[in-house]
Amino acid sequence: MSELYNKKPQVDVGIVSREVIKVSLKGDFMSAESCEIFKAGEYKVLIFNGLMSFEGRILKELHLVPVKSHSTFILHDVTIGVDFHWQRDEDQEFLGDLILKRTNGNITAINRLAIDDYLVSVISSEMSATSSLELLKAHAVISRSWLLAQIEKKNILNHNSDPYNSIYVTNDEIIKWYDREDHVDFDVCADDHCQRYQGITRVSTAQVKEAVESTIGQVLTFYGSICDARFSKCCGGATELFENCWEPVNHSYLQAFVDSDHGQLPNLSEHSLAEEWILSKPDVFCNTNDTHILSQVLNKFDQETNQFFRWKIVHKKDDLGYLIKNKTGIDFGIVEGLIPIERGSSGRIIRLKIIGTLKTMIIGKELEIRKALSQTHLFSSAFIVHYDEKNEEYIFNGAGWGHGVGLCQIGAAVMSEKGYSYREILNHYFRGADIEKRY
Repeated sequence: MSELYNKKPQVDVGIVSREVIKVSLKGDFMSAESCEIFKAGEYKVLIFNGLMSFEGRILKELHLVPVKSHSTFILHDVTIGVDFHWQRDEDQEFLGDLILKRTNGNITAINRLAIDDYLVSVISSEMSATSSLELLKAHAVISRSWLLAQIEKKNILNHNSDPYNSIYVTNDEIIKWYDREDHVDFDVCADDHCQRYQGITRVSTAQVKEAVESTIGQVLTFYGSICDARFSKCCGGATELFENCWEPVNHSYLQAFVDSDHGQLPNLSEHSLAEEWILSKPDVFCNTNDTHILSQVLNKFDQETNQFFRWKIVHKKDDLGYLIKNKTGIDFGIVEGLIPIERGSSGRIIRLKIIGTLKTMIIGKELEIRKALSQTHLFSSAFIVHYDEKNEEYIFNGAGWGHGVGLCQIGAAVMSEKGYSYREILNHYFRGADIEKRY
């Protein structure tokens, strides 16, 4: 039987962490600890002698609650797109509570708000607020599901005596995955590491609010458990298995298949078939150049990227070793070879051998590989590499943007344009999962 929440759940979102935080209150806020009222205006919170200083007070934590529901606050110089090519700072405005904590020599600003207010922002930030209604409804359900699954997972980990380990290191291999387990003081962060959340900074629409309200409380479940519903920009035509990107746990509702309503998925774990696939342009949902459809998924800064379904980059041989050393801290010397040791169901490389003049080592999983081979991130780890001896450069041809697990945002946008309902979209990407109302 489905467990219903007694009230709409809330979420704590980590926004920014640094030594000095500037905040503007737009309306009066009250301290939850002392009931003191702080009037609208600009404030500065900083670390002083290792302690948090706010308005002449030394505090470990400050919880500010809006006196009126429509009061908001602005956090200045919030970094978005961390480590991506569109990284930049911007001022962001938020509804809900502001919690300031002293953590590891910095001040962390946390926004506490109702989950569905959070979802309105996530959908408007992850995609365009003018997207089709069925696409927005599908994204509302998966974003809600993912968030509640992460909160449940956090509670389980907090009560587990065994430490959670997401990295395995030997002399010859480093296997690492990036999830949200490092978030101790809040449920999720506000950047692409979790779900992109930018408060009410991004323009929302009545249609976004309709998508959230019409699916209120709906989550994806599998045999009664809330699904860890992942999504990425573009799967490249083939979806990936969860365990190939994160912890070695199989989720039956996250299967490997062609992003289409027809056709069989080749065995892309075989290098020759993966190469053929990556160099082709199969007839799949996410293979589109329709600017109207793409504008639904790609916000302005996302549209600075014009390659996603198939892409190509080039690294000079002499430069690649320096790049990898800078990103991993490991000096391989001159890179003599990049050998895929293991590929996943979508052709994404899970384990990559880097052969250098000073060191040879295997790295994984997919995001660790993407981080090592780019100043920001490779679009995906579904790539093949050819060495051009004449020009002494490595040529990368790749497929997709992101990890490829779960819903493909561009594929889902195409499905919506073709007339698929949000339930049909979810059934396509999360096979065997049910949609349940939990609050």
